[in-house]
Amino acid sequence: MLEVRNLRKTFGDNVALDDVSLTVEPGRMFGFVGANGAGKTTTMRIAMGVLESDAGDVRWDGASLTKSRRADFGYMPEERGLYPKMKIAPQVAYFGELHGLTPAAAKRAAGEWLDRLGLGDRGDDFVQDLSLGNQQRVQLAVSLVHDPKMLILDEPFSGLDPLAVDTMAGVLADRSAAGVPVIFSSHQLDLVERLCDTVGIISKGKMVAAGTVTELRRSAGRRLRVNVADATPGWEQTLPGPATSCGDGEWLVDSADDQGVLAAAMAAGRVVRFGYDEPSLADIFREASA
Repeated sequence: MLEVRNLRKTFGDNVALDDVSLTVEPGRMFGFVGANGAGKTTTMRIAMGVLESDAGDVRWDGASLTKSRRADFGYMPEERGLYPKMKIAPQVAYFGELHGLTPAAAKRAAGEWLDRLGLGDRGDDFVQDLSLGNQQRVQLAVSLVHDPKMLILDEPFSGLDPLAVDTMAGVLADRSAAGVPVIFSSHQLDLVERLCDTVGIISKGKMVAAGTVTELRRSAGRRLRVNVADATPGWEQTLPGPATSCGDGEWLVDSADDQGVLAAAMAAGRVVRFGYDEPSLADIFREASA
């Protein structure tokens, strides 16, 4: 289990992280979301030992992380760290050897992961000759080649087409199902919502919300969505709670009195739609980051 506890990091007068904490349990996938510059990458770099925090610590299975323990992690930085003029298969194998695999084991694992990621026939190509999406697949193979005990991935889905997204999502789901804790950042909130067991929302260096998507939705509250055709002008003033127009006769109403909302809508015109609206992760993110 990975525990990030009370991290603080400043760069001059800029506070990049302010008391950031999160936990990623075995076999769980944690989605880390936030605007550019919110602190996601800084947190991940501290977890991997690339940066040092000013305060707080990162623990693995209850003990402080050391360099040797981090060697068991798979890390995929947002900036690609590949050698462009080196062939793909030897490069993935090389990174496997850096993590302690024998040359034979590294070569075998590199071939298996390139096959799994749809690049089995490109092993003799140079990285610079690949599309950006395929370079991203190679970067993932590098992070997986040594069978890591933890995966930390910074924007792994960036630049991928839908088929490549599905391939990468399947790999991460398989690793998670095998008991590996996975943390990844992404701006694709629908993907985070679909894949992740838990989500953390960071804004301006502070963790402003964390939990399962269900828990975050519950804390955000449900609103009634009602659409009334040919409604009497100003009818929303009769609602037992504040209402926000969505256009085309549709309104979102903050009220626990669902029967009162329905009665007002029926009195105003023909009710086309009526029901509770569950906030999406994008809605929760906007609210939490405001």
